[in-house]
Amino acid sequence: MEDLAMLLGNSDSEESEDENRNNEMHDEEEKHVNTTAGFDRHLPSTHSYLGNDMEDVHSGRTIHDDESYIDIPLYMLPGIVLIPDQVIPLHLFQPQMVAMMKRVAEPENDKTFGIMTYRNRTDGEMDELDYIGTTAEIFSIKDETDDISGISTLRIKARGRQRFRLIESRRDITGVLRAKVKIMPERILPENLCGARPPSHFKFCCKPMSASDATAALKTKVEKKSIFKKHKVAETAPVAVKIHRINKMTCANYTWWPPWVYKRFDTDILFQEIKKELRSWNDSLNEAKIPQTPTELSFWLAQNLPLDDTIRLRLLSYDSAIQRLRYELVVMKTCTVLQCKYCNAPIANKNDVFSMAVEGPMGAFVNPAGHVHETLTIYNVQNIQLIGRSSTEHSWFPGYSWKIAQCRSCANHMGWKFKATHKNFTPQLFWGMCRSSLVPGMKSGEMNKSLQAYR
Repeated sequence: MEDLAMLLGNSDSEESEDENRNNEMHDEEEKHVNTTAGFDRHLPSTHSYLGNDMEDVHSGRTIHDDESYIDIPLYMLPGIVLIPDQVIPLHLFQPQMVAMMKRVAEPENDKTFGIMTYRNRTDGEMDELDYIGTTAEIFSIKDETDDISGISTLRIKARGRQRFRLIESRRDITGVLRAKVKIMPERILPENLCGARPPSHFKFCCKPMSASDATAALKTKVEKKSIFKKHKVAETAPVAVKIHRINKMTCANYTWWPPWVYKRFDTDILFQEIKKELRSWNDSLNEAKIPQTPTELSFWLAQNLPLDDTIRLRLLSYDSAIQRLRYELVVMKTCTVLQCKYCNAPIANKNDVFSMAVEGPMGAFVNPAGHVHETLTIYNVQNIQLIGRSSTEHSWFPGYSWKIAQCRSCANHMGWKFKATHKNFTPQLFWGMCRSSLVPGMKSGEMNKSLQAYR
């Protein structure tokens, strides 16, 4: 999208600055809109800008056995760490990549290839995170050939499936990168204290008494005491109502560790804390759309939180969903603002994040030049200036025009401003910031302390 705007030409810089200041003042005064009206929130995930003539090539799911070794073609994509179940669009022009994807999409093949990222490292060495990637399965494709030049291009939609670890890679005679990879297993942990809980606790275990039940119990206790006093019965008679009941953590007292240790790994408690933090990020989030299983929720958070590549890769390296959820909870609790990756200038507050699509606040999109951008939708921003002209061509959000936004401090590309072209659309204005240009701003010292406690 930025390449197209540069071809259209830049407007006068002073005019852009004035318009940007006015927009920011308007954004600060405007209250957050809790819902999107008029706009179909299912549209962004369809990637309609790629065209409506794409062909569905696979309706099932290709799942390889855990810890199995497979040989697949590899696509190195800078700035993208694919998460399982995440949809990624691709627009390919390079003859080698086009030929590779055509072979992958052939009917006799399983439509699977691998996606890995590469990070710019000053020491030039690779660590264990650089060997982690995700398999992707093609489910929609369109092959086009230019009549004049004869150049073939591909438009593809694929979905992330399984995590893998790179074993070895090589180039075949056509120049395509192929790799032998090991599918990483998904470890399902047993329920906390399942081996220490006596069978009798299953019968009496219940949820903590509510405030109304506790009040009623105390009232009953007082009434019975007055009866005892009237009939001169000892108040020590065993008729007092116990407010505290047996719960699923009671049996922790039979082990070496106190109950609070086990609570840190309890799925139900983790879900409650994560939902509480999500409300602080986005009060308009539809909780019915949040995955209800630990594995799916851990990948959903990894996909929708503005995490840098290193944190994403570290999450993919964990085989346990509980481990991923605990790490993500630490990040959510310590993150206060979103900052520019290059100069650390504050860009947005975490509660400015909202969902423009039903899948969540972040999605992957591809521009006409083939560059893939993971874009986070935000209500208000700061330290941003606009360049170029507005355009509706190839818009990722149909019915909205876009304009390039860059950091005012370091002039690096940050994302786009989207403005509604229809009066009945809500919100009328929002921002799409690139995940690759953002880093979560943490409370001073809190992140290190929390991660030390997490480990």
